[in-house]
Amino acid sequence: NWCFPPGRRVQSSKLGPTPPRLLTEEEFQLQGEVETRKALAELRSFCKSPEFSAWSTVSRIQSPKRFADFVGGASHVTPSEVSAHEREFGLESLSIDEELFEEDDDDDEEEENISDSSGG
Repeated sequence: NWCFPPGRRVQSSKLGPTPPRLLTEEEFQLQGEVETRKALAELRSFCKSPEFSAWSTVSRIQSPKRFADFVGGASHVTPSEVSAHEREFGLESLSIDEELFEEDDDDDEEEENISDSSGG
């Protein structure tokens, strides 16, 4: 108590905790990749453990071979799934989204011009 004046103590408690730093796009992508790899490794490890009931799991899934390949170290996604994801969420989709937003902005400007010229 003797180290800090009373006003200073009240001020710091009102400010609260500092907000966390937001990630850059690159940091976000990297963190996603790292955490996904880590979670997939944990899943593979659990699937190989004695506590895991392989027979009951295999009997309920659509593609037991694909599951066995994954547990053995194969990728969790197929090449066709990767290309479908790239089409939907990759750079191509970003340019399409930008074009759509640009068209919307142009439409808004045209509507504003029409309302300005009609005296409304």
